Amino acid sequence: MSSLFKVAFVAAAASSAFAKVYFQETFDKSWESRWIQSKSKSDFGKLKLSHGKFYGDAEKDLGIQTSQDARFYAISSEFPTFSNKGKDLVVQFSVKHEQNIDCGGGYIKLLPKFKLEDFHGETPYNIMFGPDICGSSKKVHVILTYKGKNWLIKKEIKPESDILTHVYTLVVKPDQTYQVLIDLKEVASGKIEEDWEMLGAKKIKDPEAKKPEDWDDRARIEDPNDTKPADWDNEPEFIKDPEAKKPEDWDDDMDGEWEAPQIPNPEFKGPWSPKMIDNPNYKGVWIHPEIDNPEYKHDSEVYAFADNSAVGFDLWQVKSGTIFDNILIADSIEDAKKFYEETTKSTIEGEKKMKEKEEEEERKKSEEAAKAAKEKEAEAEEEDDDDDEDDDEEESRDKDEL
Repeated sequence: MSSLFKVAFVAAAASSAFAKVYFQETFDKSWESRWIQSKSKSDFGKLKLSHGKFYGDAEKDLGIQTSQDARFYAISSEFPTFSNKGKDLVVQFSVKHEQNIDCGGGYIKLLPKFKLEDFHGETPYNIMFGPDICGSSKKVHVILTYKGKNWLIKKEIKPESDILTHVYTLVVKPDQTYQVLIDLKEVASGKIEEDWEMLGAKKIKDPEAKKPEDWDDRARIEDPNDTKPADWDNEPEFIKDPEAKKPEDWDDDMDGEWEAPQIPNPEFKGPWSPKMIDNPNYKGVWIHPEIDNPEYKHDSEVYAFADNSAVGFDLWQVKSGTIFDNILIADSIEDAKKFYEETTKSTIEGEKKMKEKEEEEERKKSEEAAKAAKEKEAEAEEEDDDDDEDDDEEESRDKDEL
């Protein structure tokens, strides 16, 4: 792979293949010259360069890995400011939870210009995107900032939670639509206006409207002409078991008078209730009338951020080990797909092969250990049998001597 992929860069004057790539990072030994560790607190966790336990190429598959348990992490990198107004915005990066994560974030933030040394959890951002896992709660965050407030997507998007590398891609478009892809497969899409609540609802329930008092929304009612049969309650719920017999060893003086056990009465009819019939006065389910929301104001630029100047990881992890790699900020999904083909695709293929090879070796070792244990057990049993034969022979000689 060309060293081009090991540098974060602005591609305003680059070749046509990367003409609209604003930031790209694949991490190499010089990565710390491009990323700034926050100094807003003294005990942030350290990120180290690593390809992890499973990989395809020891150099090309390097990423940055969380290395200390139960720590916050805050690190960021900047690039020349750009606006995504009037064009697509693509955010893509890879995540590998090699530690089989139990609780922690795996998301990235796209931020406006700020002092990188002061990066912390309250630093304003434009987009927060990526997986967040804690126990049974597993979601992909897609948070957009609008007028100073962070808005969470209403949809539930499930992340991958195994120990291999996965690529997360977000596309935000000028037509106010979006896409979320995992490993380049779409897992969510729609309209920003519908899947976030920053603009409010176009329609609201009319506060002046009320359901009429005589509105009958019962589809079925009890038959007013139905009456309970006179013999309905003649049978008790339980009766003596007619099959039961007094035990032969029962002593009335000692055990008391014998009584047959109770069993459910098959003739018992239970509580009576009138049969149900269609309600002749049924008007259907009352629907609350809606009116235009006076608070709603359309904004055709909800998707647009005038100042995109940095990316950063602001995370908490209980168990460390997550590896981040292959970050791309661009305005073309085609560039993102090409970047995936040239980077992460081979990483995923390589680590799967290495993992499968290790698992096969472990399986063989386990089988060999089990076989050895079985053979040892057989030898021990054979020795016991020989000892028993020797004892029998010795006992026989003793008898002959007597």
